[in-house]
Amino acid sequence: MKKVQSLIFIFVLSLVSSVNLIAQSYKTDDIVGVWLNEEKEGRIEIYKNGNQYFGKIIWLKEPNDKETGKPKVDKKNPETKLRNIPILGLVVMKNFKFNGENEWEDGSIYDPKSGSTYNCYIQLENRNTLKVRGYIGKSWMGLGRTTHWTRIK
Repeated sequence: MKKVQSLIFIFVLSLVSSVNLIAQSYKTDDIVGVWLNEEKEGRIEIYKNGNQYFGKIIWLKEPNDKETGKPKVDKKNPETKLRNIPILGLVVMKNFKFNGENEWEDGSIYDPKSGSTYNCYIQLENRNTLKVRGYIGKSWMGLGRTTHWTRIK
């Protein structure tokens, strides 16, 4: 009797797990839209170009530089000739590809605060929460930072 109960329990558990996986499957364009970063300082519009996804800054809580009073520019960019490009409109996410489940991978993310570019993948945790993981090297190495963005409706 205990064997039958155990088998039924395992069957029900696997059925529930399967239903959860199906409920959490996403379509390729589900990340398209406007997202508020975790610090609530900027909004990034994720859009599709061909078969890849990109993100650009479309809003800043503080759009002007405190020192100059003028719109913020990419002054930390490692390429000197790009340091006068405005932050608003700056493409900071590039070349993401959907992996068929809930992850967009093989992309990169640029941090205008530091002037650094990182490898990156993004995952939908639910329809309105995006996990953004920037890293150095391979994602499994643990050298990176994870942040969560909220969809703007």
